[in-house]
Amino acid sequence: MATSEKQNTLDYINQMFPTEASLSGVEPLMQKIHSEIRRVDAEILTAVRQQSNSGTKAREDLAAATSAVQELMNKIREIKTKAEQSETMVQEICRDIKKLDFAKKHITTTITALHRLTMLVSAVEQLQVMASKRHYKEAAAQLEAVNQLCSHFEAYRDIPKITELREKFKSIKQVLKSHVFSDFSSLGTGKETEESNLLQQLSDACLVVDALEPSVREELVKNFCNRELTSYQQIFEGAELAKLDKTERRYAWIKRRLRTNEEIWKIFPRSWHVDYLLCIQFCKLTRSQLVEILVSMKEKPDVATLLTALQRTLEFEEELAEKFGGGTRSKDAVDDNEETERSGNKSQTVSDIRKKYEKKLAAHDGSQHEFNFRGIISSCFEPHLSVYIELEEKTLMDSLEKEMLEETWEIDEGSQTNILSSSIKVFVIIRRSLKRCSALTKNQTLFNLFKAFQKVLKAYATKLFARLPKGGTGIVAAATGIEGQIKTSDKDERVICYIVNTAEYCHRTCGELADNVSKLIDAQFADRVDMSEVQDEFSAVITKSLITLVHGIETKFDSEMLAMTRVPWSTLESVGDQSDYVNGINLILTSSIPVLGSLLSPIYFQFFLDKLASSLGPRFYHNIFKCKQISETGAQQMLLDTQAVKTILLEIPSLGKQTAGAASYSKFVSREMSKAEALLKVILSPIDSVADTYCALLPEGTLAEFQRLLELKGLKKADQQSILDDFNKRGSGISQPTIMSASAVPSAPNTSIPPAITNFASSAGAITSREDVLTRAAALGRGAATTGFKRFLALTEAAKDRKDGPFRKLFNA
Repeated sequence: MATSEKQNTLDYINQMFPTEASLSGVEPLMQKIHSEIRRVDAEILTAVRQQSNSGTKAREDLAAATSAVQELMNKIREIKTKAEQSETMVQEICRDIKKLDFAKKHITTTITALHRLTMLVSAVEQLQVMASKRHYKEAAAQLEAVNQLCSHFEAYRDIPKITELREKFKSIKQVLKSHVFSDFSSLGTGKETEESNLLQQLSDACLVVDALEPSVREELVKNFCNRELTSYQQIFEGAELAKLDKTERRYAWIKRRLRTNEEIWKIFPRSWHVDYLLCIQFCKLTRSQLVEILVSMKEKPDVATLLTALQRTLEFEEELAEKFGGGTRSKDAVDDNEETERSGNKSQTVSDIRKKYEKKLAAHDGSQHEFNFRGIISSCFEPHLSVYIELEEKTLMDSLEKEMLEETWEIDEGSQTNILSSSIKVFVIIRRSLKRCSALTKNQTLFNLFKAFQKVLKAYATKLFARLPKGGTGIVAAATGIEGQIKTSDKDERVICYIVNTAEYCHRTCGELADNVSKLIDAQFADRVDMSEVQDEFSAVITKSLITLVHGIETKFDSEMLAMTRVPWSTLESVGDQSDYVNGINLILTSSIPVLGSLLSPIYFQFFLDKLASSLGPRFYHNIFKCKQISETGAQQMLLDTQAVKTILLEIPSLGKQTAGAASYSKFVSREMSKAEALLKVILSPIDSVADTYCALLPEGTLAEFQRLLELKGLKKADQQSILDDFNKRGSGISQPTIMSASAVPSAPNTSIPPAITNFASSAGAITSREDVLTRAAALGRGAATTGFKRFLALTEAAKDRKDGPFRKLFNA
């Protein structure tokens, strides 16, 4: 740090006096610096003096503030002492006033209690007189008054006088209850017509019941309902009417009873809902009697009688639900209006208002547990509806048999669906059955009917399956070699397409049917509604139908495949146009494919094409091995035929007017037919390079196929042995399974060349590389594929006359 400051000083001096001439200004500079130092010292001295004076003043101010705080604290303590003295003085002044205030309060309470006690004694005596004279209307109002007065003496229960009054009031209420019940026992006996004032008296008695405990009203209504239903029980428990076919008369009885006594029952307040409670009691009693009837039946009930009784029961339940389903709150509003009208222009008392809202609260609580009439009686039929389901199932099965007998297996003219009419009719019948059953029940019976639907639809799937053409069976079929072969006519092919479309329609409609049933049925069964098994049945029908269609086309190819093996390939003199068997294959496809394409949906047509290609391609390949000896000219002709068959197969999507999945199909056909082309190119190759060509073009080939290929070339056993030994020695990596069957599905060819084959090809004298083999084979393929008949004819003739011609050089490299 010191070195840095020293350096800065030197720099400053050098800056001020850069030359010797400038040193003349040192003296004036020194004077200026001394003057500045004196000025700074004076300012410092002045600041020190001022700071000294400020400290003294601060100490004086602090001492003054401390003294002021101390004085303030003394004044606060003095004020607090005076406040305590004032409070003591006020308490002494008010002590006597408090005693007087408490005395006044107790006297007022006593006077009020004695006044209320006097009123209670008087009210109880008046109530006793009213009860003895059966003045119910006045007694009801008096009961309310006594109840309110008694509520003020809840805290004085232990006082003998109060206890005595409460017991007396209790006995009066019991007397009133017995009088009311006694008077109501005459209701319905005919006295109401003889005594004109009886109904009014009973109407007033209802007011007394409302003023008593709620249990009194419940007991009275219950007794009334039981008395009303006594005659019903006696009538319908007799042998004559205790039958299922008399069920409708039960409901007629209660309707008539409600209608006849409507005017008489107006004595009951609407808030009591006597008719509602009577109907509930009636439903419970009717249910128990019907259960007893159904259980005691020795034989299964008649379905018509059972369903009629159930239908009438459902209608009756619906009527009750509509009649009483509005809830209790709307009825209470009417009751309030009636009470307001009865009160006239008089102002309502507190007790009236309290009573009104207590009723509202009670009605609100009751509405939360509103009784559901739907199913209260009809549910007892549920365990006995199995006979109905059996009848429905039998009807459905009979209808199915009838539709299958009437099925023409043809599509109506102008139809756009290509669906058999029987399937549409079957689902129409099922929907009608579902509608009938859902109108009766949505519980276990509907679920049982759904299971019956499953059986019917499975039976329909079985009948569709049975209609498919079958292969030949029996001793004759086995002897003629056609066992298992499926022969299909043009009509059969159309019928198979109709069956595919019908099964697809049934598969889709089954799902819709299950959704509809799930929406209709009770929630506890909804999760068990499943049509997957039935849909699997129809899916199996679709798959079997398409496979049958493929097998039918395959069987048509049998004669053409046989014709291919009978062509004298070893003695053909020249390459001509495509062979007759190719024309036959083309004729088969051009007659069938357009019809199938127009009838099948794209997804099923594509499935059919895939199955057909996976069958026909390998079959054509293996059919070459079934031929006898193949000469060079025969191989050229067969290569031309192979190209023609490939072209025919590639044109199938266009022929069926469905090209949506043509790309993958074309790739598959080209791959499979290229194997046949490669095989023929190997046959065309020279003897000395046949093994190398075979390994290059057919790397997945087998020893058995190679041996058969040598036979096709016309080599004798002795000549074959040396080539086979050399092939076994050099191509030991090649597997040796048997030739695959025509129906096996091929896999994609492996275009890579294994090392063993590469070494074998490089050591051969005639062909020195894999590329050379492929070039020569491709030249053969181009000759057959692109030049056509005239080019092959010219090349063949030139080869006869000129041993060094271009065609002959291809084999004698």
